[in-house]
Amino acid sequence: MRPIDRTLAAHLSVATPGDAVRLCGHVHRRRELAAVTFLVVRDRSGLAQVVIRPSDGQEVPPEETPVEVVGVATASSQAPGGVEITSPVITALSDPALTPPVELWRPALAAGLPTLLDHAPVTWRHRAVRARWELAAASLRGFRATLDQAGFTEVHSPKIVESATESGADVFEVDYFGRPAYLAQSPQFYKQQLVGIFERVYEVGPVFRAEPHDTVRHLAEYVSLDVELGFVRDHRDVLRVLRDVVAGMVEGIETYAAGAVERLGLELPVVPEEIPVVHFSQALRLVGATDDEPDLAPEHERALGAWAREHHGSDFLAVEGYPMLKRPFYTHPEPGDERWSNSFDLLFRGLELVTGGQRLHRLGDYETALLQRGQSPAAYAAYLQAFAHGMPPHGGFALGLERWVARVVGAANVREVSLFPRDVHRVSP
Repeated sequence: MRPIDRTLAAHLSVATPGDAVRLCGHVHRRRELAAVTFLVVRDRSGLAQVVIRPSDGQEVPPEETPVEVVGVATASSQAPGGVEITSPVITALSDPALTPPVELWRPALAAGLPTLLDHAPVTWRHRAVRARWELAAASLRGFRATLDQAGFTEVHSPKIVESATESGADVFEVDYFGRPAYLAQSPQFYKQQLVGIFERVYEVGPVFRAEPHDTVRHLAEYVSLDVELGFVRDHRDVLRVLRDVVAGMVEGIETYAAGAVERLGLELPVVPEEIPVVHFSQALRLVGATDDEPDLAPEHERALGAWAREHHGSDFLAVEGYPMLKRPFYTHPEPGDERWSNSFDLLFRGLELVTGGQRLHRLGDYETALLQRGQSPAAYAAYLQAFAHGMPPHGGFALGLERWVARVVGAANVREVSLFPRDVHRVSP
């Protein structure tokens, strides 16, 4: 006799009443009444209800035990999707599960962030918590699809490198067969070099930052979405690609994570056809800062986000022309006024989400830029060889996945949306 195929909880509603079905998942909730026991089983697609009567002779394992339930699909207006399982045979697929540190069947978790992080392998099972990473996964699908359609090639660069990507930044040193090496802060050098090969590249991968930040917006390891493209006219070409990428990520959420959006009660952002742009000098005036401010503080970003909503009806605002002194050496200066850069930050709901811009592409400009910052071009020989052999005008950007999801869901702390966050205090689980 042919085994019964597995039915997912979300597909139980289309099962023919009276047919045998096989459900696999975790025991989500048990409700024992005088004449009947209701068992809710949770799988990756949702919840299903199983009705157990004393005559069935079935024992229900503790909550969170994985089980197989074979029974009869039965119409019921009280069940999720209008169909439940009756006359079940329940088989535990593991030893009885221990009581979880939080009540995963509740609609919301009341536990504090340390508890959630300490017990992440279990607390991520909660459907609302898991929904956050469903948004991340759907965003990645949209990110890749948008760039694939635009002729980009996905690449993967080394995460163990011989030197820091950006001068002056803190890096994690590792012992690499008896000599020092470092965990990569970004794929910046590699993605630029690869523009000379593929013209348009992107990468999804971890990056590592050893700065001792202990804030709600910083992690020591996070997922970076990096993009680089050649033959640009300036940073505005890069910003146009970024706009399409962000729109594609929103579309990915709508297409692949609609259930997560509903569970979390989210209002997704609307990406305008053209993202509003202000120059850094104008941004300072808008927030009442002095002209000599070298960067935007978090309170400035929040004020600019509110301004963008009021004057442009946009959750997004690009600030271009940051001072060259605050940008990496590979940044292209603004033509006609080299105090400013052909770079930008994209603010999303009042928080910096993306940094990008046009890069230098001539070898002589790199040598000058490094010497002006007191560094030797010889230390960057492996990186600069690509420019010695001809590189087109190019630019790119990097977007932090966790920061994106945190803003989409309105999380107060980026750790809430990181599966297993790494920061100055945490290296487990």
